[in-house]
Amino acid sequence: MTAGLLPEGLHDVLPPSADAAAALEARVLEAARMHGYERVDPPLAEFADGLATRLKAGGLTGAVRYVDPVSGETLAIRPDITAQVARIAATRMAHHPRPVRLSYAGAVLRLRSPQLAPERAQRQIGCELIGLDTVAAAAEVVGVAVEALAAAGAESPSIDFTLPDLLDTLAAGPLPVAPDRIAALRDRLDAKDAGSVAALAPEYLPLVEAAGPFAPALERLRALDAAGALASRLDGLERIAAGIGGAVTLTLDPTERHGFEYQSWLGFSLFSGSIGREVGRGGTYTILHEDGAEETATGFSLFADALVRQGGSPDRRRLFLPLGTPPAQGAAMRAQGWVTVAALEAGDTPEAQLCTHVWAGGEARDAASF
Repeated sequence: MTAGLLPEGLHDVLPPSADAAAALEARVLEAARMHGYERVDPPLAEFADGLATRLKAGGLTGAVRYVDPVSGETLAIRPDITAQVARIAATRMAHHPRPVRLSYAGAVLRLRSPQLAPERAQRQIGCELIGLDTVAAAAEVVGVAVEALAAAGAESPSIDFTLPDLLDTLAAGPLPVAPDRIAALRDRLDAKDAGSVAALAPEYLPLVEAAGPFAPALERLRALDAAGALASRLDGLERIAAGIGGAVTLTLDPTERHGFEYQSWLGFSLFSGSIGREVGRGGTYTILHEDGAEETATGFSLFADALVRQGGSPDRRRLFLPLGTPPAQGAAMRAQGWVTVAALEAGDTPEAQLCTHVWAGGEARDAASF
C-alpha cells in the first residue's frame, strides 16, 4: 500500500479549507442557537441495534459496522446524526418539557456514496424540534433552515418541498390502489415514469405533472384533490411558504421519495447556487421510544462540505512579525483582527509563512512591496 493514500471517498481537509469549514459550522450553529436550539454532541459510534431501531425506517442505512472488542457487540459508525439526536431526546432528555429544540454538528461516515456525492465522510450540521407535529413547528424549522443557509453563505438558495406520505393517503381514500401495486406505483411516480404510472394506476398521472414552481404546482394538487384528503397538508404547505416570503426560491415535487424514506407528511430539500446536488434535507418524522411509544419531530441537516467548497478560497490575510517584534505589538494587531505569524528564527520570511502583509515601520504593509 502506498504511504499517504486514503480509502476511496475519504479525504483530508487542509488549510485554509478546514478553517473555513469550522467558521461556517460556528455561524450556522449560532443562527440555530438564537432560535433556542441547544447543542448536543453524540459519539461517533454506538450499538448498532439501538441506532437501527430509533427511527422507523433505516437508522442504519449505509452504516459501517464492526464488532466492539470490549463489549463483543456490533457497533455502527453513524451515517447520519438524526437518529442519535432522536435517542438523546427519547432517553437522556425524556423528562424535558416538549418541544425540545436541539442542534448538532459532526462527522458522519457512509458505507457507500452516491455518484453525485462521492465523499463517504462528511460534516453534518442540523436542528431537530422534537415533541410537536404542527404546521407552526414545521414552519419554524423551515425558517431556521433558511437562516442557516444564509449563515453558511449559500448563493441563490432554494427549497424543494415534497409530501412523502402522499401516495399512502390517496391510496387509502379517494384514489384506491391494490396493495400489491403500491410499491411499484410509488417507485414509478418517484421516477416520473408516466408510461408505467398509466399502466399501474392512470388516475395518478396528474401527479407526474404536479411538480415545478411552488404556486402553480400547489394549485394543480388542489385541483386533483377533489375529495379534500390532502387539504390539511396543502394548507400547511401554503402557510409554511408564506412564512418564508421571498427569501428563497420555492418548488414542489409532491411524489419525490428518494432520501425521504422515514419522513411523514412533509419533506424538503435545500439547494444553493450552482451546486449540482442538494446541500441539505429535512422534514417531519417519528421517533420510537423504548416502550414502543411514538413521538413526532421535525428537523433538517446541512451537508457542510459542499457549502464550504462553494464559498471558494477564504480570506487568508496574515501578518508577518519579523524576529524581535515586541509581543505587545503582536497582541495589539490580533485585537484588531489580524492573524499574526511570528518569525522564530532569523531566516524566516513572509513567503515561507504564507503571509500577505509584514509588520514594518509601525504598520502593516503589503508583503509584495518587500
